[in-house]
Amino acid sequence: MNFGEALEAIKSGKKAKRKGWNGKEQYIELAQNISYQNMGGEVVNCNHENIGNKAIAFVGTSGVQMGWLASQADMLAEDWEVVD
Repeated sequence: MNFGEALEAIKSGKKAKRKGWNGKEQYIELAQNISYQNMGGEVVNCNHENIGNKAIAFVGTSGVQMGWLASQADMLAEDWEVVD
């Protein structure tokens, strides 16, 4: 499975990972309804459709990284698979 197919899978609600990733239980998924707390303690939740409210979340052994960016190696890899 290539990266484009992995993106389509997560857009349809599935989780995806690379066989080549070292950590077990690591995967990416689509996060929605993202909010955050700024330095002033205010919770900000952006619902404006023109700038979007979705991001790729990387779920790993140390927690969740919001807004994960694929490396060139990830984008060119052919070892992506859907996580059950």
